[in-house]
Amino acid sequence: MSSGPGADSAPAPTDDHHDAPLTTFSSLAVRNYRMFFFGSSISNIGTWMQRIAQDWLVHELTGSAAAVGITTALQFLPMLMFGLYGGVLADRFDKRRLLFVTQSSLGLTGLLLGALTITGHVNVYHVYALAFVVGVVTVVDNPTRQTFVADMVGPRLLPNAVSLNSANFHSARLIGPAVAGVLITAVGGGWAFIVNGLSFAAPIVGLMMMRSSELNPAVRAPRRKGQLREGLRYVGARPELLWPIVLVGFIGTFGFNFPVWAIAFTDGVFDAGAGSYGLLNSLMGAGSVVGALLAARRGSRRMRFTFAAAALFSAVLMLSSVAPFFWVYAALMVPMGLVAMTFQVSSNAGIQLNTDPEMRGRVISLYMMVFLGGTPIGAPVVGWVTDSFGPRVGMASGGAICLLGTMALALVLARIGGLRLRIDLRAGRRALALVPRDPQPVTTTA
Repeated sequence: MSSGPGADSAPAPTDDHHDAPLTTFSSLAVRNYRMFFFGSSISNIGTWMQRIAQDWLVHELTGSAAAVGITTALQFLPMLMFGLYGGVLADRFDKRRLLFVTQSSLGLTGLLLGALTITGHVNVYHVYALAFVVGVVTVVDNPTRQTFVADMVGPRLLPNAVSLNSANFHSARLIGPAVAGVLITAVGGGWAFIVNGLSFAAPIVGLMMMRSSELNPAVRAPRRKGQLREGLRYVGARPELLWPIVLVGFIGTFGFNFPVWAIAFTDGVFDAGAGSYGLLNSLMGAGSVVGALLAARRGSRRMRFTFAAAALFSAVLMLSSVAPFFWVYAALMVPMGLVAMTFQVSSNAGIQLNTDPEMRGRVISLYMMVFLGGTPIGAPVVGWVTDSFGPRVGMASGGAICLLGTMALALVLARIGGLRLRIDLRAGRRALALVPRDPQPVTTTA
């Protein structure tokens, strides 16, 4: 594969950015990351267009929230089944070459679904099949993209770059859903799929323009038996990795099922159309962008902060379920996106920075496996509850389960760490605090 323009004469990476104070956009000072960032920004718009058009197409074909959940489940099922294998490939092979393959494949699936829809030959089984194919490609694409960021910017800028990636992805959420809603109404959802397929040309060009000599040397894992077990043992021996991954899996399974609830509320509760559904996604995207930019500046990767963000996200879910009017429900999408992204960024950055480079692909693939792979379990269940008991009960129960799970995991983690929950209702004192279970006695000297 050809290196980017000027690669042969490009200088080796320097420490120019190592002493500069961190700002919200520090990672954009790295040329290779800029190529990656701007290429991704275009394809992300197409990805959000396809998500909205795909959900709406399935709803039109079936009229069922459960069918939307099945589509989501099929797209994330491969991550649950094969997720760790994607991490092994990311650790073993050249990440840039892998991204050429995965980005091209994702573009072709969008073009194929668009052609089927425009010609009128599409049925729900075509959507199911192509969603599963996208999931298979994502098994390799996700850990490769996530860990390639470290190769571009290095450990110091990694939390900042992870946050900017999230801001990039969710900035596209401000544009993609709105454009998809207009296209669906005006000419049909098939053209949203076509635009998505073509948008993958941008990251491919960005990869071609990168300078290999400016990438941080990647430590590749040699090919040998037992690499999957090695990754699992590595995570199991490190509480700073294990418990955030367990929490992420719980929230991903029962909380990150927004398409199922949003479509059910849009159509079944508020009697609105595709444009309103696109608006909800755009508003949630606006909150996600704010959350990602705040995380880029704050850079917190403390486990306590991650658990607090999970609890707050759960509370916003439950609050949204009782919104009496569409405009109230829509307004709550902004804080929901903010706290969801804060949770996602803080857990991702903390896990990557606490992982040795040669293990990073396998660890981040396990993270993605439980986060995205939990959706095939949760989405059909959430869809069934929503269909059977109504959207309000479905969304409220998802938030309640997430909140109870977060509290239970926090208490388990506190117990392992020798802490206990102290409740103090006296004025001027913190009502709730974690304190050592067995504080050391105070000794005095004569």
